[in-house]
Amino acid sequence: MTALHPTQQVDPVAPAIEVRDLHKSFGDNEVLTGIDFHVDSGQVVCVIGPSGSGKSTLLRCVNRLEEPTAGQVLIEGIDITDPETELDAVRSRIGMVFQQFNLFSHMTVLRNLTIAQQRVKKRGRKEAEQVARANLERVGLTEKVDAYPAHLSGGQQQRVAIARALSMDPDMMLFDEPTSALDPELVGDVLDVMKTLAAEGMTMMVVTHEMGFAREVGDKLVFMADGVIVEEGDPREVLGNPQQARTQDFLAKVL
Repeated sequence: MTALHPTQQVDPVAPAIEVRDLHKSFGDNEVLTGIDFHVDSGQVVCVIGPSGSGKSTLLRCVNRLEEPTAGQVLIEGIDITDPETELDAVRSRIGMVFQQFNLFSHMTVLRNLTIAQQRVKKRGRKEAEQVARANLERVGLTEKVDAYPAHLSGGQQQRVAIARALSMDPDMMLFDEPTSALDPELVGDVLDVMKTLAAEGMTMMVVTHEMGFAREVGDKLVFMADGVIVEEGDPREVLGNPQQARTQDFLAKVL
């Protein structure tokens, strides 16, 4: 695994994620227009807003799946927008769960969880399988170890995707609308896993439409619209008594 450069060590008192004056454009379309925010270690920060507001783009900029046009992203004090940064070494500290599950269809659940461990973490097969089984137990799917993704429900596939991310021992987890592709009756099992992770102290940044989850589990709620953060604060206060007209308008339609 790629090591961090000696001059780029983790700062234990820095925020887990810090975004400074972040801009992102696709051609002439400016999707993010000067975003500033942070996620402290152990915090659950939920990001909400209408479609096209820049939520997923922001999340993808946090681990540089999208290249910011301007501004900085710091992970545990390390500037990942600095070209000198060993990006793979920092990325190994970040677990990512997507809207689509992105499992390898031709591999069993167990193999889906071990392949990156063996290739990136350089774990032996036996150790990788032990880690995989432990994380499948965390998401309640030990009995599916030999199943293929096609034989799982959408909710089960998403829980496997979470277990796969956890198997890499991340310091933090990014979730990009992890329940939006699921049938309503399957959403609860995925949210239960995320609630458990939050209770265990996992640092989480969650782009979501699940307002109940944001209210119950979130430490901070960020409302985005038109590429900017319109309002942020305690989820119960923002959802219960929004201060900005744009937030009020959005919540009136979704709550």
